[in-house]
Amino acid sequence: MQNSYKTIKQAYQASPFPDFNERKGWLQQLKKLIIENEEMIIEAIDKDFTGRATFETQIAEIYPSVKAIKHAENNLSTWMKPEKRKVSIWFQPSKAKVIYQPLGVAGLVVPWNYPLYMSVAPLVCALAAGNRSMLKLSEFTPNFSELFATLVEKYFSKEVITVINGGPEVGAEFTALPFDHILFTGSNRVGKMVMKAASENLTPVTLELGGKSPTIIDENYSIDDAAQKIMFGKLLNAGQTCLAPDYVFLPKGKEQDFIDACKKAAQKYHPNWNGENYTAINSDKQFERQEALLQDAIDKGGEIVYLNNDAAEKTDGRKMSPALIIQSLESMLIRKEEIFGPLLPIVTYQNLDEVIEYVNNNPRPLALYFFSKNKANINKVLTHTISGGVTLNDVILHVSQETLPFGGVGNSGMGHYHGYDGFKTFSKAKSVFKQSALAGTRLMYPPYSKFAKFLYKIMRGS
Repeated sequence: MQNSYKTIKQAYQASPFPDFNERKGWLQQLKKLIIENEEMIIEAIDKDFTGRATFETQIAEIYPSVKAIKHAENNLSTWMKPEKRKVSIWFQPSKAKVIYQPLGVAGLVVPWNYPLYMSVAPLVCALAAGNRSMLKLSEFTPNFSELFATLVEKYFSKEVITVINGGPEVGAEFTALPFDHILFTGSNRVGKMVMKAASENLTPVTLELGGKSPTIIDENYSIDDAAQKIMFGKLLNAGQTCLAPDYVFLPKGKEQDFIDACKKAAQKYHPNWNGENYTAINSDKQFERQEALLQDAIDKGGEIVYLNNDAAEKTDGRKMSPALIIQSLESMLIRKEEIFGPLLPIVTYQNLDEVIEYVNNNPRPLALYFFSKNKANINKVLTHTISGGVTLNDVILHVSQETLPFGGVGNSGMGHYHGYDGFKTFSKAKSVFKQSALAGTRLMYPPYSKFAKFLYKIMRGS
């Protein structure tokens, strides 16, 4: 690993500012890698999950990856242009600008839940900014990780992108390398370890850590509409999504309406829960964790409503039956920990203020979802809560907008990427001031004259 780092670092030092054509070539090559090997990528991810719908991988991984590349391609020339900045009247006719310079070598740590997209999304930003990149892929997606490493070696020079595979020990060694920026996606626990390792080299970090994303249904919003959208977001990848709705605030008295609407939507989306369109839980470890969360809720008096059918039959293998936990309690693990599965706790409320208070008294989430037609209530939620991002009247979709920064806040992470914001994350914004031969700053040189002191009073103002 050390040799790979030295090779890619030396390549950066030999060419520290790749031009537009070279960067665009990298992006085009990445797009080519995905499109030409789409079937193999889908098959590898399906094997890793022991069941992932082809279209789910296409719509949640292939499409957003290609879309991110195209967005960068179309906007790269504009992003790379120096930004002119105004100069104070007292420094005229001098000039000022900001140039965005590649940081060097980026270290990208990729999670298992969306292995392609979570590799490509930060990689696009790093390449567009002119950086070389090393990726540490997840040991929980061995088929994809091996395939992607092989494809990267085929489509790119090792001086541009290098893929590293291995378990936690390899990950620890990876994050200890003196990268110029590290982007980590994963758990809060590991995120702290990454940040600690990065601090030894004073390496800046971007952390996307997930968390418990609240979903709020306003009093007069359609329960049917909200349930359809929530179920789509919750059942996508069987809930193994950092942005999945993690718990729902429901107006008191509407529990049965919501249950009925969720059952109807869930069974419409997946009439055959053991079929190929419903994704399995990624590993035995993750499946056992889901069962433990559910059992803890049952032990603490939770009412469990299975959505696959009225008989509450469970699915086979690691395809887990989705369920609502009615009148959940704060003491339940499912209310404390990020779920990352097809389980959804329900919390009833009587007024919006108590919802806002609850959200603000807990760690700041990666996302917040609010279903409402009331402009005053929407404004109140937006301005009185803090989260990484918000989708109104739907879930998850803000992450798909390349023009919006994506990232967490507080316990759910730090920093942003995607689109132009990602380009800036992986760039050094260098301030450049060009002095003019006609500059009057000499008037302020010592020995300080009466005229200089007179000018100071004018410059300072009253």
